[in-house]
Amino acid sequence: MKKQILIVLMFLSFTAVVSAQQSDYQKIEQTVSYYLDGGTNNDFETVKKAFHPNATMRGIREGKYWETNAVEFFKSVIKPGPKQNRKTRVAYINISDNVANARLEIEYPTFMFIDYMNLLKIDGDWKIVGKIYTRKSLNKK
Repeated sequence: MKKQILIVLMFLSFTAVVSAQQSDYQKIEQTVSYYLDGGTNNDFETVKKAFHPNATMRGIREGKYWETNAVEFFKSVIKPGPKQNRKTRVAYINISDNVANARLEIEYPTFMFIDYMNLLKIDGDWKIVGKIYTRKSLNKK
């Protein structure tokens, strides 16, 4: 009987951990969706929900290292207008306790952005704190 109770308790503990992990996964999906959907719809306020105010964005531009505040960057480039002609995809999300990373793919007709987002769970909310990216040409025929 003690063995059965122990097994049930272990199962319940495992279920609670998996449930919390799924909940975090869903919260991260929502956070990165703010970024993807806001960008597709030219909605800065939605994009802003995804980022911590001090989030950084880094990449290589014209062969040189480039860095800026992500929120300020998107504030300057996202303007109301027609929906973007692009497809978005969350390729993966990795979670370790209160840190996570995600690979996002944003495909335009002739090129693709590949974004790697680093996220932190801050006061129960997942926020993007860092983004690195690359732009890849697509050879479509």
